[in-house]
Amino acid sequence: MSPLPANQILADHAHRPWQLPQSPWVMAQSWQRLLFAHWALPVEVMRPYIPSALTLDTFEGMAYIGIVPFLMNHVRARYLLEVLTTHCFLELNVRTYVTYQNKPGVWFFSLDADHSLAVRVARKAFYLPYMDADMALTHQRHGWIQYNSRRTHRGESSADFIARYRPIGDVQLSSEGSLDEWLTERYCLYSMDNRSNLYRGEIHHEKWQLQPAEADIVVNTMGHATGLTLPDVPPILHYVKNIDVLAWYLTPC
Repeated sequence: MSPLPANQILADHAHRPWQLPQSPWVMAQSWQRLLFAHWALPVEVMRPYIPSALTLDTFEGMAYIGIVPFLMNHVRARYLLEVLTTHCFLELNVRTYVTYQNKPGVWFFSLDADHSLAVRVARKAFYLPYMDADMALTHQRHGWIQYNSRRTHRGESSADFIARYRPIGDVQLSSEGSLDEWLTERYCLYSMDNRSNLYRGEIHHEKWQLQPAEADIVVNTMGHATGLTLPDVPPILHYVKNIDVLAWYLTPC
């Protein structure tokens, strides 16, 4: 599947909670075969793991942790020749939701990836906790996707994820004010450098084309590696076949 041209992605922006950045975007990518798996956690459990400069975002009084495996494809930097950019790798995020100055965004506990160069560039340029991992995605019968990940990053806690998942319904756009919208429609991330300086990274894409999903999660120690224990309840699941994304440079908060 070829990615949308940048001008077409930018033209679809009425759903954004704030205006597009005035500066030029610097990175384009496609997120494919993506699973959102979310668990609710009490605020008092999650708050110690979030920088004090950020407000922990909640929905009906609960915080949420998300585990998001996907294929990162068509990765290209705007000002580099395509042959010099990293095209495709697997990624597995562990994240929660925060706000700063009334802008809701994503805070990442970890981002595992199976591309060493991408890990090092993202850690240095975006102050994100990317980590090396051995990963595999395979397509199985009846629409199942098998996703395996084992963290290998030197000096970091081990973390494993073994699961299969698939969509089980038609594409749906989230309703305004719904939990589905709150979990997914976020147009920036926050990160922090080793001097505790906070940054915001803007992103843009169309409204999420969500499908209901099912998953068999066999091994999942991603939350434990962060220090958080996931509740022993079925997660809230959504599947996304593809979404094309533009990203901007970090700006200091």
